[in-house]
Amino acid sequence: MDLLPPSPPGAEHPPPFRVMRPARQTLPLIFASPHSGAHYSADFLAEARLDPVALRRSEDSFVDELFAAAPAAGIPLLTATFPRVFCDANREPWELDPAMFDGPLPSWVNSASPRVGAGLGTIARVVATGEPVYRHKLAFAEAEARIRDFWQPYHAALGGLIAETRAAFGCCLLVDCHSMPSHPAYGSPPADFVLGDAHGTSCAPRATRLFEDTLSALGYRVRRNDPYAGGYVTRHYGAPRDGVHTLQIEVARRLYMDEARVQRAPGMAALKRDLGHVVTVLGGTDWTFLRG
Repeated sequence: MDLLPPSPPGAEHPPPFRVMRPARQTLPLIFASPHSGAHYSADFLAEARLDPVALRRSEDSFVDELFAAAPAAGIPLLTATFPRVFCDANREPWELDPAMFDGPLPSWVNSASPRVGAGLGTIARVVATGEPVYRHKLAFAEAEARIRDFWQPYHAALGGLIAETRAAFGCCLLVDCHSMPSHPAYGSPPADFVLGDAHGTSCAPRATRLFEDTLSALGYRVRRNDPYAGGYVTRHYGAPRDGVHTLQIEVARRLYMDEARVQRAPGMAALKRDLGHVVTVLGGTDWTFLRG
């Protein structure tokens, strides 16, 4: 299976994010993948009660590879290196479940969000199947360290890219890239892509429609906002009146990977080629309509 080997005790984690910058940014677009990080430290694996494959099923595995054509087209690509189950960059910084910790949490922590209730806060209590992640309760200092050392640097990098892009072009479109598991509740026939624009509030409808039309023309089934309308990143950064637009894109994992084994599947090459075509279409678009 594709698993980065755990670091030896005391080894440093790689930098919390990577930015693949084009030689010159020529478009007011940014691609980002907050959930494709796959570095699992030895310390984290020792704390977890689940095996590495079960932990990896929470990733948006290989999504950064699917959108690897972006930098060559003049678009920066930001990716987290840390796994979602370790620290979720698509949550508020302090969405924490009190049941996970060995003492009381500060009063300012958001412990009442629906995501916390589901066990999927900034530090996940469970994986998607509902199985608990940890062998024991955590110290609040552990959550503080993860948010300080991983969540905050990722968002500082993302905020910096948005500010640079807006300053250079007068507008910015952030495409927040994710993958979605197969699930019978998602309808039949299931969608291949779900575009989330917070029901039209985080992104200009014209931009959402461009993605929808381009993917549909390639033969993919595309839905909007069902069942994913966008997470923290979409809603926090999307401010169309200020010329900053955010669109979440969910790719069906069955198109490109073996979900049970967390391995690339033969369909990945074709999907990468098609997403490369989408990037080419974006490169030929006049984006001045995004300006606030």
